[in-house]
Amino acid sequence: MTAPSRRTGRAARTPLVGRDRLARLLPAPPGAARAEGSDAPRAAVVGGGIAGLTAATALAERGVRVTLYERDAQLGGRLAGWRTRLTDGSPATMSRGFHAFFRQYYNLRSLLRRTDPALAGLTPLPDYPLRHGSGRRDSFRHVPRTPPWSALGFVALSESFSVRDLPRIRPRAALPLLDVRVPDVYEQLDHVSAYDLLDAIRFPAAARHLAFEVFSRSFFADPRGLSAAEMALMFHVYFLGSSEGLLFDVPREPFPQALWDPVAARLDLLGAGVRTDMAVDEVSVTPAGGFTVTAASGAEPYDAVVLALDPAGLRSLVARSTGLGDAPWRERVARLRNAPPFLVSRLWLDRPVRADRPGFLGTSGLGALDNVSVLSGWEGEAARWAARSGGSVLELHAYALPEDADRETVAKELLGELHRLYPETRQAGVVDARHEWRADCPLFPVGGHGDRPTVDTSVPGLVVAGDTVRTGLPVALMERAATSGFLAANTLLGRWGLRGHDLWTVPGQGRSAGLRWAARRFGAAHGQDGRRNSGRGGTEATEP
Repeated sequence: MTAPSRRTGRAARTPLVGRDRLARLLPAPPGAARAEGSDAPRAAVVGGGIAGLTAATALAERGVRVTLYERDAQLGGRLAGWRTRLTDGSPATMSRGFHAFFRQYYNLRSLLRRTDPALAGLTPLPDYPLRHGSGRRDSFRHVPRTPPWSALGFVALSESFSVRDLPRIRPRAALPLLDVRVPDVYEQLDHVSAYDLLDAIRFPAAARHLAFEVFSRSFFADPRGLSAAEMALMFHVYFLGSSEGLLFDVPREPFPQALWDPVAARLDLLGAGVRTDMAVDEVSVTPAGGFTVTAASGAEPYDAVVLALDPAGLRSLVARSTGLGDAPWRERVARLRNAPPFLVSRLWLDRPVRADRPGFLGTSGLGALDNVSVLSGWEGEAARWAARSGGSVLELHAYALPEDADRETVAKELLGELHRLYPETRQAGVVDARHEWRADCPLFPVGGHGDRPTVDTSVPGLVVAGDTVRTGLPVALMERAATSGFLAANTLLGRWGLRGHDLWTVPGQGRSAGLRWAARRFGAAHGQDGRRNSGRGGTEATEP
């Protein structure tokens, strides 16, 4: 998060070398360095994904006595991994699929640096290529990182977006993308779908498929059901507002070995209790103002509780905890929705793919197939299996599937599209396969921003973390989960007079003063129309 001072070893409040020079610092709230002894407060963290692990770490570092509850046997949430054995007898680690660690994930990287200061457990992929079923290709490898040159460079190099397309675009409709601010962007665009915004801008169809819908589907949702505000925020974070670019890193080993086992070991050293395979049945508020957390291990008292759960888990726990929170808050939580199902198919093949196949490829126009990863090209465990067997390990993703889709049919379709995309796989035998069908990601629907919880609640000592949460900051996906975990910890630390943790984000507004002026001057009418027409959530949105 910050660079250590050579003289003191403390965090210097300047960006690390190579970080965006306009990155925004949110200084740590002041307070005592650490709670000591038996008087240190007790906090329960419910959920062992990125948000929960972040909150638990941030609290334990300040001397808070932390107990983390995770209902599954593994930590990591949607980045968990578990052991399995292939039909050839080889041990392997299965997970819920590929995740990209972008360079602007400052706070997630800060968590990982606690156990891996040089981030040696991550390795960069050289490109973020995109491929359409028609054969059109795009790439971000040679695109400049800093806006506006990033946008101009993409247009100049793109096969799907040419200079000839520019006159067809409606600049006024595109203005909100040039100066994204939170919560203003939700007031402007939460009532519009991502699909409708792109339609209003008149982006070329090919560019929409490759340069926009591929990214919006990273939210595990069809663009027709995704809030345009969330898509605009995404473009600010990854493309138009940040100079970090769209290239990313991936873990050198499976998630548990590379990421979460070291974090769990550090929590143990800090004195935190980590209870896996331990679902929480109920959280209740005590008459004295504390909490009782009830699980299979019994009922235990705490001074504070962090709810770091996916939408379904949060809905379920709040419904069971009948006295937790006021009625409006409980009603908003009950309205939270999950994104449509997705499928991850991992294939262990008996022959390699072509050596020039990218480690990750985003796709469009190839049926249900959304991306292909060649894990054996960059993940150590998969590479070692491929070296022993002479084969390869691939992973196929399909997002935003119909609720009633037949899983076997979708898996066969993905395999067929792989054969179409990488013809050398047609003759490959499948040594083994694993398929993960899940539907537990948050949905950011049109008009739904006001229902999303903030970190703080009306109950003193009760906070919420996760990628569903409204943070009031320009963060998304895994970085939102980590940032909300730090914010939840900072909120509680402030209650106890303890020092919080520094946070960094991408710039909180558009990078160009001229474009910011144009967005305000000529986009005002568009924004006012949006506020007048917005439904529930478009006008209710408030930030902590």
